[in-house]
Amino acid sequence: MKTALITGAYRGLGFEVARQLTDRDFRVIITARHLNLGQVAAAKLANASFLELDINDPVSVGRAAKQVEQLDVLINNAAILSGDDQDILRLPAELLLATLTTNTLGALRIAQAFVPHLSKRAGGRIVNVSSGGGQLSEMGTWAPAYCISKTALNAVTCQLAAALRADGIAVNSVCPGWCRTEMGGAGAPRSVEEGAAGIVWLAADAPQGQTGLFWRDRQVIPW
Repeated sequence: MKTALITGAYRGLGFEVARQLTDRDFRVIITARHLNLGQVAAAKLANASFLELDINDPVSVGRAAKQVEQLDVLINNAAILSGDDQDILRLPAELLLATLTTNTLGALRIAQAFVPHLSKRAGGRIVNVSSGGGQLSEMGTWAPAYCISKTALNAVTCQLAAALRADGIAVNSVCPGWCRTEMGGAGAPRSVEEGAAGIVWLAADAPQGQTGLFWRDRQVIPW
């Protein structure tokens, strides 16, 4: 049975990814910084456990990494989007820094901590949940701090892919699309099930040799 660890998975897209992976006979580790909510989420799924983890706290990350022996898949899903993230010309530096800290540095910190567990097994995978908003090829004005953080996350993906290629670990970014989650809102055009499907495919079914790419609905998209 393969094991996947998912950050920020007690609700929304992360939880749906966990649900779909358990349906695929994965053992899933749900992580979140909210102890009670994480435990409740894990209890809803077969073959799921909870690990308390704050991706912005190096001590928390280090403690969590010591509790995990081996992984097949690492999914960096945890992210924030502020309601004040609206105008690049008035974007507070503090808001940009906070968003980058969680959405970019948090994912890198998790990868650095857990890669040693992945590298012990053949066919390890890292999936970074990004956004079409981070595409340089189609950059607009929406949510500038969030979009910048996802552009930077895509760069982290490329760096990790290059660094881990020799170890056979595939590292990819994925855009789940605009989904009806707490972050996406009720008016989003895609269901959470549709958004999670592309993440699950990269975690379980994508060709292992495909690495350092940006995906949406199983298709490579421009950076």
